[in-house]
Amino acid sequence: MNKAKKNPHYVNNKDFYDALLNYKIKVDAAKEKGLPRPQITNYLGDCFLKIATHLSYRPNFVNYMFREDMISDGVENCVQYISNFDVEKTNPFAYFTQIVYYAFLRRIQKEKRQMEIKEKILEKSGFDQVFSVDGDVHFSSDYNTIKENIQIKLYQ
Repeated sequence: MNKAKKNPHYVNNKDFYDALLNYKIKVDAAKEKGLPRPQITNYLGDCFLKIATHLSYRPNFVNYMFREDMISDGVENCVQYISNFDVEKTNPFAYFTQIVYYAFLRRIQKEKRQMEIKEKILEKSGFDQVFSVDGDVHFSSDYNTIKENIQIKLYQ
């Protein structure tokens, strides 16, 4: 009666490896026949999604407002690099977790660059006076002053 419950957020490494092995066999057979690469199975896609979703809950990724984009990038990269997985290695979970991890880092860098561009556009356009903090008695049109006031209020 002591059955372990199946956790829906858990990727079983052995089943995952078997599914990857079966997919690799299908890819090789399609390549020999000159057919296009077959689609990945729903199970593999679900595993990629579980890996990316669970990794996004780590403390260094959880507070980003573009977390869904990070997850999407991670799954996309897993599908893109599935053919690079070496079936001689027996830990596909670690391989695809690394792919997702680096996809997350790339997305964070892209978003940081976009934020810097937005800040420069606001600074140069003169619309910086539109963005003031409510109740700010020291209204200033200087972008850096407003930015400093916001940061001070956030950390009080």
